[in-house]
Amino acid sequence: MNILNKYILNNFLKTFLFVVAIMVLVVVVIDFTEKNHKFIQNNLSWNDIVGYYYGFIPYIISLVTPITAFIATVYVTAQLSMRSELIAILSSGKSLFSVIRSFFIGALIIASISFVLNAWVIPHLNKDRVSFEVMYIKSPYYFSDKNVHFKVSENSYLYLERYDNNMEIGYNVTLENFEGPKLKSKLFARQIIWKNELKKWRLKSWRKRDLVDEGEKIEDGFELDTALLVRPSDFDNNYRLSETFTMGELNEFIKLQSLRGADDIDLYKIEKYIRIAQPFTVILLVILGVIIASKKSRQGTGYLIALGFAFAFAFIISFVMSRAFAENGSINPLLAVWLPNIIFGLITIYIYRITPK
Repeated sequence: MNILNKYILNNFLKTFLFVVAIMVLVVVVIDFTEKNHKFIQNNLSWNDIVGYYYGFIPYIISLVTPITAFIATVYVTAQLSMRSELIAILSSGKSLFSVIRSFFIGALIIASISFVLNAWVIPHLNKDRVSFEVMYIKSPYYFSDKNVHFKVSENSYLYLERYDNNMEIGYNVTLENFEGPKLKSKLFARQIIWKNELKKWRLKSWRKRDLVDEGEKIEDGFELDTALLVRPSDFDNNYRLSETFTMGELNEFIKLQSLRGADDIDLYKIEKYIRIAQPFTVILLVILGVIIASKKSRQGTGYLIALGFAFAFAFIISFVMSRAFAENGSINPLLAVWLPNIIFGLITIYIYRITPK
């Protein structure tokens, strides 16, 4: 690494950390102000509150990393231009690409650390943070869905009219087994109750119909214990659940939800794709920031920084909109997560091509 790379990298990383610290401080102050009445209402100690923000701060850092890297890049490049250092670098025979390469090294460091934190470290911290919010910040949770269905095996489907998550009891339950498109058996029960000591469900007032070649075989009874690929935890509060999974846990959960035919699987796919895409977002925005801020402007450095903020705002809007479309099922989750990167990648290539080297 030559002197130029070290100089730019040092300035870039210091500025990035400073911008992150400022943004986190602002967010924490706002968040504390909004939740302070809940802290007082629940009579929480300072140790409880500090413990909560111990998990909250890394979560916020993860969220703001791409934008803070972009802002730091624009600021450092604009400062180089204002002090005529950028002109001196280019006049010495160095190309704009060599300047971009210096920032790229910093972006690669930030992106790599960000990926490791998002994939394995922050999810563990999020478990405590989300648990704290569910217990003290959010309203009490009651499972309110009606006519719930699960795919409990390759050929079996479970239907519940309603479920009481406090009593762990389901009502008017139907379990259907198929052989290809043909229904082979159907079991109905008035109640299904979770027996924690057995780790099984107990059916109450049940009747089973088996469709055989000779016709129909009917059995009934008062109680029947059965093992199903469904647990009471499947009816628990799923508030920010995807954020508490490591990458390995998230992949396993997506496989399980796919087997069950769950309706909310796209939410977990979006979380997975965001974690994969974010390192590339950091690198892309850093390169774009160098190109934007290195352009000569009569309006001065302030204009370049303002232009950088405009691009940052545009990226945030495009990301929020594409995610909303994916959550509504209007667009494929993989495409939705990568669409802002694709759009701004094309913008970056275009601006680079028209920028004097």
